[in-house]
Amino acid sequence: MNIQDNIANEFNEFSKNYTSDMIGCVPYYLDLVSCFTENLPNDFNPQYILDLGCGNGNISGHILQKFPDAIYTLVDASREMIELCQKKFSNYNVSCIESYFQNFSFKEAKYDLVVAGFSLHHCNSKEKKELFKKIFASLKKSGIFACSDLMISKDNSEHSKLNDRWKSFVHKTFPNGGKWEWLMEHYNEFDKPDDLKDQLRWLQQIGFRNIDVRVYENYWGHFRAKKI
Repeated sequence: MNIQDNIANEFNEFSKNYTSDMIGCVPYYLDLVSCFTENLPNDFNPQYILDLGCGNGNISGHILQKFPDAIYTLVDASREMIELCQKKFSNYNVSCIESYFQNFSFKEAKYDLVVAGFSLHHCNSKEKKELFKKIFASLKKSGIFACSDLMISKDNSEHSKLNDRWKSFVHKTFPNGGKWEWLMEHYNEFDKPDDLKDQLRWLQQIGFRNIDVRVYENYWGHFRAKKI
């Protein structure tokens, strides 16, 4: 079984209590979800929206409240997550696709808004750069790419401080230590976060402009970039 299949299986299991686990395991989770619809341009009314690594649909569900008539494409490697989204959004114009980012066929100049919530950290630096290029090409002119995630490299000298704060946060909700142990097993095996400054530089080099960091607290952040 390859690493992509392992990630999908991990999230098949995680899907059972996804939202409560995310709130208890990810600092600022609800704030970082809210960022996807806050302070958008007044005239921004996206028709086509792509959600990369949709999970159980929390990000798209939040965006749907603001843009209920948009056409959504949700992508995730976990079959369980995709099935949850299919049921959750059966009354909306939502297509759900079971796919890894690397295998997803991006359509050129198709989307007005591309979002990624807590999913890009599964890509290494090279994969993120390639994905940013594909996202840029898939956006229409004036389209927006928005991302919430952990944004610090494991090689960063501040990484140990992140772990200490993160552990304290998780223990407030899950004091027996089992959840933190599981989280770190997953993190050590599958997660490849990159520093915010590196990701912003890659976006700039690709051609994104109006790059704006909406939230950045203890290495958890949300950025937004525009295709001019």
